[in-house]
Amino acid sequence: MIARYTRPAMGRIWSDENKFRCWLTVETAASQALARFGLVPQSAADAIRDRGNFTVNRIDEIEAEVRHDVIAFTTAVAEHIDAPPFAAEKSSRWLHFGLTSTDVVDTAQALQLKAASALIRAGILALCETLKIRAIEFQHTPIIGRTHGVHAEPTTFGLKLLLWYSEMQRNLTRFDAAAEDLRVGKLSGAVGTFGHLKPEHEAAICAELGLTPVAVATQIVQRDRHAAYIAALAILCSTLDKIATEIRHLQRTEVREAEEFFSEKQKGSSAMPHKRNPITSEQICGLARVVRANAQTAFEDIALWHERDISHSSAERVILPDSTILADYLLAKTENLIAKLLVYPERMLRNLESTGGLIFSGQLLLDLAAAGMSREDAYALVQSHAMRAWQQDLVFRDEVARVPQITALLTPAQLARAFDYHRQLANVDAIFSRVLEP
Repeated sequence: MIARYTRPAMGRIWSDENKFRCWLTVETAASQALARFGLVPQSAADAIRDRGNFTVNRIDEIEAEVRHDVIAFTTAVAEHIDAPPFAAEKSSRWLHFGLTSTDVVDTAQALQLKAASALIRAGILALCETLKIRAIEFQHTPIIGRTHGVHAEPTTFGLKLLLWYSEMQRNLTRFDAAAEDLRVGKLSGAVGTFGHLKPEHEAAICAELGLTPVAVATQIVQRDRHAAYIAALAILCSTLDKIATEIRHLQRTEVREAEEFFSEKQKGSSAMPHKRNPITSEQICGLARVVRANAQTAFEDIALWHERDISHSSAERVILPDSTILADYLLAKTENLIAKLLVYPERMLRNLESTGGLIFSGQLLLDLAAAGMSREDAYALVQSHAMRAWQQDLVFRDEVARVPQITALLTPAQLARAFDYHRQLANVDAIFSRVLEP
């Protein structure tokens, strides 16, 4: 687990201390609920609530002997419940009453995931807000759009940011659905048949915990829910990868339209003092791969033997902490990256104009067709001059202004309008309204 890389709050959620605390929360809720049904003495339920405790070291000591983590946990808790002067009461015999190990583990895990999801959701909202602010800031800042890495037509830098904002809104929708689908508890026994408790007991325990009972289970909550959750995180982190990849390209020396913030004392290379490397973006891209890889493991956890085996359990001890920790970390890194991103509008405009107007070939084609030339003839004419300008490094705008077939159909004003990027960007505000004011 990579807790050392993340903000403390998320790391604490997946600590052994908090895991066992969540187990104890489930045990306490179960004993209180069962006491109301008359299945557990209220005095015993209160003893479990008031005196139930543990130390991680003691649980580890017991587990080293019994080789079962839940038994080690209940034994350690029982020692506190029945400690002098309460030994004669033997209240600990009502601990874990009617439950099996996974009733506690899966239900407590839902509490951990609920807490982790709250942090991730906050990170999504923070990034969305930053993307929105910077999108509006650069709403009308022209930049060349690239397809296949080659100059295509003008767009605005604000539209790039707006696109990411819109995608993050979809990530939020997917994540909320997946997180809600995991806000469930299960206390139906060894094979899910309520052999010792009843559905109404499970409902009461889950209500105490703020969870919804699963409709049907085996010994475990079915892992399609967990797979959907990790998949949602994988898609989320892939969006962050997408953002970081674009920034890496924009920071390339030949482009230099935007770059990561570089502090006064920061160093880019041990050998080359001039270097300003996109290290944050590269970290985001690299770590997003780990979350995507974890999704594959989550998919494989769905298929288990009969009513359960524990092949999923060992894997989840890695992929659930790591995926939530990484998502939290990468959201924070990406939000900071966007908030401090250095943007160079002058360089954007210079690059946009660097091909001498070649990027307006499509508009010229349309204007010639509208003026009466067949599309096929217009395409052939414009392409021939575009290729000549490309290969000989000519100014395409000036070249076509000397072509009789073109000047016969387009006035100088009409020709100038064909090369006006403001015309191409006339609907930017409409796109912003469609995204920000649906």
